[in-house]
Amino acid sequence: MRSKKHHVFIISCILWLNAWLTTGTAGPVAPTSVQVIDDRQQVVSLAAPAERIISLAPHITELLFAVGAGDRIVGTVSFSDYPEAAADIPRIGSYKQLDMESILALQPDLVVAWSSGNVQTQVERLARLGLPLYYNDPQDFEQLALALERLGTLAGRARQGQETAADFRQALQMLQDRYGSRPKVTVFYQIWDRPLMTLNDQHLISRAIEICGGHNLFGDLEAMVPRLDREVVLAADPEAILAGGMGEDSPHWIDEWRRWPALTATARDNLFFIPPSLLQRATPRILEGTRLVCEALETARSRRPEASE
Repeated sequence: MRSKKHHVFIISCILWLNAWLTTGTAGPVAPTSVQVIDDRQQVVSLAAPAERIISLAPHITELLFAVGAGDRIVGTVSFSDYPEAAADIPRIGSYKQLDMESILALQPDLVVAWSSGNVQTQVERLARLGLPLYYNDPQDFEQLALALERLGTLAGRARQGQETAADFRQALQMLQDRYGSRPKVTVFYQIWDRPLMTLNDQHLISRAIEICGGHNLFGDLEAMVPRLDREVVLAADPEAILAGGMGEDSPHWIDEWRRWPALTATARDNLFFIPPSLLQRATPRILEGTRLVCEALETARSRRPEASE
């Protein structure tokens, strides 16, 4: 009669053989399907993680690199300039004017579109041609973190996407804890010069201002990107003005406000240039832009008359 040890040995051999047949050299493992929800709350399903991705916006290109999927981008749009490796990716037009033939020739298995930036009719045409679409347009920081996780999953970089999102949430919470309860500073954020344009509270930048203890004076306007007369801003008399510019080294927009020395922001020298790529793109680098906003508003607090008494 065979011993119990012999039976245990046989069972162990069977289990080991089964594991070897399913995961070892017996043959390639079948691709695993992936499924996520995009920012339009639509289900995006792929039979396997995407290996050939088209990015239709500069910030989307940056998000894909952030989760380790930069090597899977086969085409992107103009101004996709970060990180440096993005410069080597073939261009398929601009975010406003796509080259359909170039996109189809690249044979993508996933197209990541910008809901509020791309021309909708062009993106819909890609969908009709059978290309899988993921719509990205984060309106708050949690949606940005979710985009990192979801794009990581779609590109077969789920773990890196999760880790990058966790680091992002942690760094954001640190800024919130440090500055969120500081005395409020009234803010005008200038996104464009002519026409003069700002952002309402639906936009991610307004959330950054809020985290830093600021109050967006035009946050309650209906349009996400309202146009304003300069007189309206002068009447609102912000304590601080934040502005980007035409480029990273072009802060001339902010200098225009020195023409009104009676304006509180001008009188106290609370005119701050924030490099646009650090705040106007929904990517992990917005943490650095938010930190600069927080430091600017803290400077504005230190320049209040009562602060010097």
